[in-house]
Amino acid sequence: MKQLLILSGKGGTGKTTIASAFIKLANAKAYADCDVDAPNLHLIMNQNSKARITDYFGMPKAVIDPSLCSGCGLCQSNCRFDAIKSSKENGYSIDEYACEGCGVCEAICPARAISMNPSVAGELKLYLNDSLFSTAQLKMGSGTSGKLVTEVKNQLKQASANIELAIIDGSPGIGCPVIASLSGTDMVLIVAEPSISGISDMERILSTADKFKIKTAVCINKYNTNLQNTEHIITYCQKYHIPYTGRIPYDTMAVEAINDGSSIVTIDCPSGDAVKNVYRNTISLLFDR
Repeated sequence: MKQLLILSGKGGTGKTTIASAFIKLANAKAYADCDVDAPNLHLIMNQNSKARITDYFGMPKAVIDPSLCSGCGLCQSNCRFDAIKSSKENGYSIDEYACEGCGVCEAICPARAISMNPSVAGELKLYLNDSLFSTAQLKMGSGTSGKLVTEVKNQLKQASANIELAIIDGSPGIGCPVIASLSGTDMVLIVAEPSISGISDMERILSTADKFKIKTAVCINKYNTNLQNTEHIITYCQKYHIPYTGRIPYDTMAVEAINDGSSIVTIDCPSGDAVKNVYRNTISLLFDR
């Protein structure tokens, strides 16, 4: 199975819009949303079935047994995350949102009143109908988003035997979720926007992808918002021998389509026409055609 990952160095470039268009154009039988902090691909890819939901356990959290606690305060004074609170009424307790699961309090407690317990940090979701869709939602305040992305990809791979192509909508930025998304990917399409911050973030994500030695290409979304910066991106790609797969205009009809929960390729609009060319060029690179 070939994995095509769609990334951007920042949010708001239209990454999910393009990912949903590619899924429609490829009639993809397997796809995933790896933006587990704020997944939104499901808003466009309407599902006909309920998701199979599995609890995701992140780092364990500390729990204090008040019947064993001697009130010595060692746990609180040694917690570097300020996750242990105390009051005259309730004694010592753990703030689960601040606890990082390091285990220092458990190790230092002389009364053995503290234990590290499994903690649900989010939900894995798998939709199975005429295609399969793997996604997840991280619980508010939880960390380990990179580990959850890995679970999303593992779930996709295990459920999609004998499927030729999987399209993956990644996270913005260059952090842990992006790095986890890159693992095992065959090609990355970077969606750049022609702004100063967009160019800077494109360069950052190109540098990150290069460390994984993964085939990479660039397309430009909303290119007509700044033609000078668009030419700068094209020149940059030519200079560093980065495949450039095309450009997509800013299009108010695209906004209307997304607000209606539709893909831009399901309506007649300039952005929908342009993304078809980007798709053809990208798939040719992916399969070396």
